[in-house]
Amino acid sequence: MTSSTGPFIAAIDQGTTSSRCIVFDRDGRIVAVDQKEHEQIFPKPGWVEHDAKEIWANVQEVVAGAIAKAEITAADVKAIGITNQRETTVLWDRHTGEPVHNALVWQDTRTDALCKELGRNVGQDRFRRETGLPLASYFAGPKVRWLLDNVEGLRERAEAGDILFGTMDSWVIWNLTGGAQGGVHVTDVTNASRTMLMNLHTLAWDERIAESMDVPLKVLPEIKSSAEVYGQVKDGVLAGVPVASALGDQQAALFGQTCFAEGEAKSTYGTGTFMLMNTGDKVINSYSGLLTTVGYQIGDQKPVYALEGSIAVTGSLVQWMRDQMGLIKSAAEIETLASSVEDNGGAYFVPAFSGLFAPYWRSDARGVIAGLTRYVTKAHIARAVLEATAWQTREITDAMTKDSGVELTALKVDGGMTSNNLLMQTLSDFLDAPVVRPMVAETTCLGAAYAAGLAVGFWPDTDALRANWRRAAEWTPRMPADQRDREYKNWLKAVERSMGWIDEENAG
Repeated sequence: MTSSTGPFIAAIDQGTTSSRCIVFDRDGRIVAVDQKEHEQIFPKPGWVEHDAKEIWANVQEVVAGAIAKAEITAADVKAIGITNQRETTVLWDRHTGEPVHNALVWQDTRTDALCKELGRNVGQDRFRRETGLPLASYFAGPKVRWLLDNVEGLRERAEAGDILFGTMDSWVIWNLTGGAQGGVHVTDVTNASRTMLMNLHTLAWDERIAESMDVPLKVLPEIKSSAEVYGQVKDGVLAGVPVASALGDQQAALFGQTCFAEGEAKSTYGTGTFMLMNTGDKVINSYSGLLTTVGYQIGDQKPVYALEGSIAVTGSLVQWMRDQMGLIKSAAEIETLASSVEDNGGAYFVPAFSGLFAPYWRSDARGVIAGLTRYVTKAHIARAVLEATAWQTREITDAMTKDSGVELTALKVDGGMTSNNLLMQTLSDFLDAPVVRPMVAETTCLGAAYAAGLAVGFWPDTDALRANWRRAAEWTPRMPADQRDREYKNWLKAVERSMGWIDEENAG
C-alpha cells in the first residue's frame, strides 16, 4: 500500500466512537490507516460509558492492522504518538490492570448535582482562576469523585495506593508500556488541563482543589509535556518503539494544523464544533464564556495556552434536516439546495436543541427559526442551516478577540463539514478572514504524529512542520461590510428569541 520509503511515525487516535491508528511518512502523508468502533453504553438517561478493556483490545488490533497494511515492521517506526477523546475517565487496579468500573465518557452528565454541590456559595467559577474551567459535568475531576463515592470499597483501595486514575491517554500509555508489569503512569499537560485538578499556572496538580474535590493525589498520573519520550512499547508489533507524545484531540488538531503562532486558530466541524485559538504563553481568563486550556507543550519549552469555544450543534443540524425533516436525502445535498437561492430569504435558524453552548451557556434556550414569511422556501431554510454554523463560529471568534485582544488572522478548518464549499465561503464572509482547508484532513492524528516526531528528532522543529503543512483550498471574504453587519444583527436578534424557552420549574 505504501509508495513512500521509511522511516515512519505512527499515531493512535482513541476517539469517542472508535480507535484508529495511522502511519505517516516524513512529508506528513498518510501511508496506512486501520480503525475499529467500540460499544457505547447507556445505563440510564444522560449516562454514557465505555468499556476500557474493549478499547485497549481495539487499540492493539488497529496498531497491528495499520502496520500490516503499511507492510512495515517496528524497525521502520521511529515513534508512536497518542491523541484521545478528552475528559473520559477510567480508574483501574495497578496490580491487575483491571478497570474498577466502565469509563465515564465526557458526555456523561451524572456528576451534575455533584458539580452544583462543589460550587457551594461561589457557583460555577469556584476553581476557574486556577483551572480555566467552569464547574461542569464535562470535566474529569468530578467523575473521579463520583466513582470513588459509588463503587464499593474503592475509596479505601485508592487511599491504599492500589488504584490509578487516567484519561484515555494515560490508560493507553500505561498498557502500551507494560501495564501491571511496569507500565508508565503519565498524562500530558493538555489532558491534565481538562481534569479541573491541574493549576494552569504551575502545570502541577492543585492540592487544594484535589482536597476540595476529595480526590486522593496518589491516584493521579505524573504530568509530562505533550512531546517527550514517556517509555517504550513493551510488546506486540511495535515492541521497542518510543511512546513520545500525548495530546487531547482538539489540541492535537491545533498542533496538526500548525497553529504555532499567537492568533492562529483552528475549527473542527463535526457533529458539534470545537474552535481553539493559540494565545501564546499567556493564560487568558475568559469573561465571555470560553474555556482556558493548555494548547501544547514541547519538551522543556514553555507551555502554549489556548482559548477554546464549543458549539453543540453544527453537523448534527444537517443530519436533523435529513433524518427528522426529510428535506434532503444526503448531507451533501444541502449544499446544492442552499446554492439554488441567492440568500436566506430573511430566515434565521438558531439550533439550540439542547441549549446554547459558548459564549452563552444557556440551558434554557431551545431551537428557533425566525423571520419566516410566505416567501421562504426549503432552499432558504437550507441556507439558514449553513449560516447557523458560520454565525456561531463568528460569535466564538468575537468572544476570543474580546478576551485576548488578539484578532483572528486566519481560520484553519478540518472535519467532515469542510467538504461543503458554500459553507466555507460563508464562514469567510461572516468572519471577514481567510478560511483555509489543509490537504490532510486527519489533523488530529497528524498532530499526535508531529509531536511524537519532534520528540525523537524525526522532524527538527516546528518550522519543518509548517513547511509540511499544505493547503488544499482557501476562501477569502467577498461580502460587503454593511451587509455583514446587518445580517449579524438579525442573527443576534434570532439568538435572543431562543432564550428563556424552558422555565426553571419545568427543566427536568
